Amino acid sequence: MRGVVMALDVRPLVDGLSVSPQVTEQDIRDAHSAGFRTIINNRPDGEEPGQLSSAQAGQLARELGLTYVYQPATGPTLESIADDFGRALTASPGPVLAHCRSGTRSTILWALAEAKAGSRDSEAILRTAAAAGYDLSAYAPQIARYTQSRSE
Repeated sequence: MRGVVMALDVRPLVDGLSVSPQVTEQDIRDAHSAGFRTIINNRPDGEEPGQLSSAQAGQLARELGLTYVYQPATGPTLESIADDFGRALTASPGPVLAHCRSGTRSTILWALAEAKAGSRDSEAILRTAAAAGYDLSAYAPQIARYTQSRSE
C-alpha cells in the first residue's frame, strides 16, 4: 500500500487483502488514499451505537470510486457467508480491505473461504491469521476439514 498514515489498525493477511476493525468516514478516505480499491463490510448495521452504517459507508466509498460490498457476518451458516466472502474477493478489484468490529470475523471468513477453495493447507492458513494477530485455533477443525475434503 502507498505510504499513507492511517489511524486505523490495518493488518495485511495475504497479497491483496487486509483486514481491520470498524471503519469511520476518515478511514474510508485514508483507505482510498492508501490504494485500496474495494471495501468489504462484514459487520451488521446497528451492532454498536454510533457505528457508521453500511449505507453511509457505501455512499462515501462509491463517491471515492471504490467498490463497496456489504456482507454482514450474520445469516444461516458461517459456511455460506464464507462462500459469499470468497466470491466477493474474487469478483472485486484489489487490494481489498475487509472489516468488522475487530477484524476477527473478516479473518475467519477469509480462512474458511481459502480452506474451501485455496492454495494453502490448514496450517498455513492458521499461521497467516496468527501472523496478523488473529487466533483462529477454535476454527482449526473446520479449516482442516475443508482442506482435507478439497484434497480427496
